[in-house]
Amino acid sequence: MCRPRDVLTALILDVFRLNGALLAAGDGLVADLGLTSARWQVLGAIALAPVPLPVAHLARTMGLTRQAVQRSVGEMAADGLVRLAPNPHHRRAMLVTMTAAGEAAYRAAHARQQRWAEALADGLSAEAVTAAGDLLRTLRGRLDSATDPVTPHPLEEDHHADIHRDRSRRRAGGSTEG
Repeated sequence: MCRPRDVLTALILDVFRLNGALLAAGDGLVADLGLTSARWQVLGAIALAPVPLPVAHLARTMGLTRQAVQRSVGEMAADGLVRLAPNPHHRRAMLVTMTAAGEAAYRAAHARQQRWAEALADGLSAEAVTAAGDLLRTLRGRLDSATDPVTPHPLEEDHHADIHRDRSRRRAGGSTEG
């Protein structure tokens, strides 16, 4: 009988693989528009925001680090896809807005994504996709609300220490017998 944690671990590994596949597919879908998946994601966050936001707010919205979003914004500003505007609420946290070129690239990417998603969804039921989304949101919510990391069981800590010690001994040419 499979334990829920084992099934969940397998799902997490599948999500990691899916994330890689989605990023690669996204990069291919928008490469000729001067975008990558990361840039496209930032443009999407800008497009969906009700008002212009600074990088830190965009990063929080996207669940990414400020530094990663700042890097994409900097590259896109240099390429003329976004511009930085003064923020009346914070002198140093500039607001990020799309330029006309950025809006055109985002619209083109969005249109391609719609056709791509239609093909990808072929044969899937809306109920199954909704259930998968619900599960992913539940897991994300649990991760977001976790205040303390899960601490390893003392026996697991001993096991990891043994592995580390054995690797160190092998590198030094010594015995792994304890």
